Amino acid sequence: MAEDLKQMIQAKCRGMDIPLLGIVSVSRWEDPSLNPDMPQAFFPHFIWPEAESVVVIGLPVHLPALETSPSIWYREEYRTINTLLDQYTYRIAEFLNQHGYPSVSIPRDGYGHVSVLVHNPVAFFSHRHAAYLAGLGTFGVNNMLLTPAYGPRVRFGSVLTAAPLASDPMMEGMLCTRCMQCVEQCPVQALSAEDYPDGLTDTATCAGYSLRLNEHYRSPCGVCIKVCPVGEDRVHYRREDTGIYRNRTDAEGLHRAWEHVRRYGVK
Repeated sequence: MAEDLKQMIQAKCRGMDIPLLGIVSVSRWEDPSLNPDMPQAFFPHFIWPEAESVVVIGLPVHLPALETSPSIWYREEYRTINTLLDQYTYRIAEFLNQHGYPSVSIPRDGYGHVSVLVHNPVAFFSHRHAAYLAGLGTFGVNNMLLTPAYGPRVRFGSVLTAAPLASDPMMEGMLCTRCMQCVEQCPVQALSAEDYPDGLTDTATCAGYSLRLNEHYRSPCGVCIKVCPVGEDRVHYRREDTGIYRNRTDAEGLHRAWEHVRRYGVK
């Protein structure tokens, strides 16, 4: 019965054109070798005691929009993806509810405004860790979850459900190439060269920069996910050479296009 339900969830997600789906039992949060240093208060079954499993979905950030960042184009794409994640996870939760399994979606951003993150830079639930435990990717130096298809250019949403579902296998190895482009090109030097979880983002500095960008309708920043070489989307968009973000001579036309976008829709 559980396997039938899992197949129904997979079919539901295919019907909504959701490219990434992972399912994981809440028991994985209890394994310190898989989930180091996370307080129990952030575990799904501590947030909602009835939770037995977590359904995680991922939607890609389209690279051409991201390449213009910081810009109104990337900002609007980011907001669109967040809206879709909230809508899709709600629909999945309601789908499970209608099949007799109590379920609830988690909002994509668990904070009211980017200014909150300057002083309290965490949300009440981590979708990235849920995606990692559900086998959708591995963490990179930029503290983001890297996926084979899109690198770190993915946003995740989660559903907590009382349905007892079998966990998908976790991803083995590391996708991060340790090229250090994210560290070197961060505009506020908020990243360190250590691997996650030893090298954590200076979240207050990162959030402070996003807050300044937000005043001009250009947040979020997005540089650390833009320059990452991992992801099949780079081949799809013919962007295998990440040197184009640094070397204007080799990509004059692209830089002109990006600068054009950045001049409009902002203060």
